[in-house]
Amino acid sequence: MEQIEIRKAGLEDVPAMYSLVKELALFERAPDEVSSSLEDYIQNGFQENPIFASNLIFYQGNLAGFSLWYYRFSTWKGKRFYLEDLFIKEEYRSLGLGKMLLDEAVLEAKRMNCTGMMWQVLDWNEPAIQFYQKYGVKFDAGWLNVHLDL
Repeated sequence: MEQIEIRKAGLEDVPAMYSLVKELALFERAPDEVSSSLEDYIQNGFQENPIFASNLIFYQGNLAGFSLWYYRFSTWKGKRFYLEDLFIKEEYRSLGLGKMLLDEAVLEAKRMNCTGMMWQVLDWNEPAIQFYQKYGVKFDAGWLNVHLDL
């Protein structure tokens, strides 16, 4: 019998989350880009006034993936749910776990009265693009990602 559990991440989960982030960076072909630390996760997600939240998904008792999000404010749309990452370990893909995590994120956005959700997907990640298209999402053309490293 399939046993699947989704739950909010707690302070005790930070090392496991960080391990998943490292796996995600490998998958996204950018293992040297991770400059955050365990302490960053602790300070910014599990202290007073956290700036992000995360769900973990377990399959048969094993950590299979996570999602991480925060809220942002759009001058045009109001409160938005920003899905920073959704990742399922390779050995657990094609079991519907990604859909469960995304569905839970949609419910969280609705519970928090968000006007919508936003996230990014790499243009070469065809399986993810096809997965997201099933939700009737819009892909923004004409926008470039911009960042300034400090």
